[in-house]
Amino acid sequence: MRADLVLYNGNIHTMDKRAPRVEAVAIAGETILNIGSNEAMRELLKEGGRAIDLHGRTVVPGLIDAHLHFLSYGLSLREVDLMNVPSLDAALDKVRVHAASTPAGQWISGRGWDQMLWPDRAFPTHQDLDRITAEHPVFLRRKCGHAGWANGRALEMAGITAETPNPPGGEIERDPQTGQPNGILKELAMGLIFRLQQEPTHEQAVEAVKTAMQKVHSMGIVGVHNMEGAPALRAFQHLRAAGQLKLRVLQQIPEADMDAAIQLGICSGLGDDWIRLGAVKIFADGSLGARSALMVDAYEDEPDNFGIAVATAEHLKQQVERAARAGLAVHIHAIGDQANRNVLDAIEATRQAGIGLHLRHRIEHAQILHPDDMQRFAALGVIPSMQPIHCTQDITAADANWGERCRTAYAWSSLLSTGAVLAFGSDAPVETPDVMQGLYAAVTRRRADGYPGPDGWYPEECLSVQEAVYAYTMGAAYAAGEEMHKGSLTPGKVADVTVLSQDIFERPADAILETVANVTIVGGEIVYNTL
Repeated sequence: MRADLVLYNGNIHTMDKRAPRVEAVAIAGETILNIGSNEAMRELLKEGGRAIDLHGRTVVPGLIDAHLHFLSYGLSLREVDLMNVPSLDAALDKVRVHAASTPAGQWISGRGWDQMLWPDRAFPTHQDLDRITAEHPVFLRRKCGHAGWANGRALEMAGITAETPNPPGGEIERDPQTGQPNGILKELAMGLIFRLQQEPTHEQAVEAVKTAMQKVHSMGIVGVHNMEGAPALRAFQHLRAAGQLKLRVLQQIPEADMDAAIQLGICSGLGDDWIRLGAVKIFADGSLGARSALMVDAYEDEPDNFGIAVATAEHLKQQVERAARAGLAVHIHAIGDQANRNVLDAIEATRQAGIGLHLRHRIEHAQILHPDDMQRFAALGVIPSMQPIHCTQDITAADANWGERCRTAYAWSSLLSTGAVLAFGSDAPVETPDVMQGLYAAVTRRRADGYPGPDGWYPEECLSVQEAVYAYTMGAAYAAGEEMHKGSLTPGKVADVTVLSQDIFERPADAILETVANVTIVGGEIVYNTL
């Protein structure tokens, strides 16, 4: 077999321990034909094939985001963007501009606000939004996605009053003096608003996915593990049938659809190298920013607040066993140390019973762990699927809410030392899917502005660049059960390649933030190229 494409004169990090560094890679069709020296790979090029001189650029396997909400990310590119707004007034200014161009009566949606970035760190209220517009129902999700901010019009349309009870697994925040809802809805209480908002049409979903796909290609991303339901899966399939899907997708099954999946006989791994079904996605608790992550001990400044159990420990045990018996892995959202313990207990029960021992169960986020549970991930074969940028963005909130317990928060190095396999992602649109920002967070545990200092936040948990890149490539592939097909530049694997503008392995860590993708190749096809 001859090569259609050869990349040569490169600084190629394969993530394959048998040949970790090579000069060139030869690609035939959608797969990697061989790797090695410039001369040997160029000899494989067929007549009429293409050879690209990389001029020493650094190459890694195609980057994989192991946790995001892809359709939501695409849709968010058209909503009110409140990421990193420095104050309540700045957030309201953005809503005001959007309202001015939106017909009266239409919903205004957005996301990304973070009260921890504001001077008084106080949650906003519906009265704040009511000053901007009473003609539009407004609902703005916090950056974590676990709390929302509604105006009075939206609360009225949803029928949310002082008499409305908290739904199971959710909370309607109320004014302590009057008992009236103050506009903040947490966890499943947001469903009272969501049921009023129109779902995107299939055509809108397809366009949003196409827009998002182009965006992530420019970041060197070739694959995603998507944490959404049917609208996203339909859009992916539509693009696949039209020959327009240039992104590899591991699609999760929402817990609400688990019974249907079991009845159909679906098992984890169904599909191919383009679209594959992964696991059942379950929520165990809330988030740090919404102060709803389920904790062993109370929050530092709220002695009566232990967070919200979106799913009880007993419910988790029942659902994990049902899924495992049916051949379905579980990917369970758990932020707080009690939530992580509950999930580990549920998985341990199935392991001890010999149920689904081959399944790659994951805990999504695993943001803070009790020291007694640190060893359990590797022992139970549970994959910590984590998002490095959460760490640096959440430092202030973590210190305020968890105090000294933060020593075991975002504990990447500690988990690696136990033998656990890390898989990294972004949780977009909660955070940017820009992998370079994620790598920088993993390597330095600092924000781009240098906070909290040159050594980073709990620097003993910093990773090397090699370890961090591995988590975005081979670690992500392993977490999907696809390490034999993806994740490294190995002959016979899919030809997914990312060419970087700088050598992130050798240059100072700050250079990572200045690095971009020059070329992104998916299945042997160049889908993004700035050379």
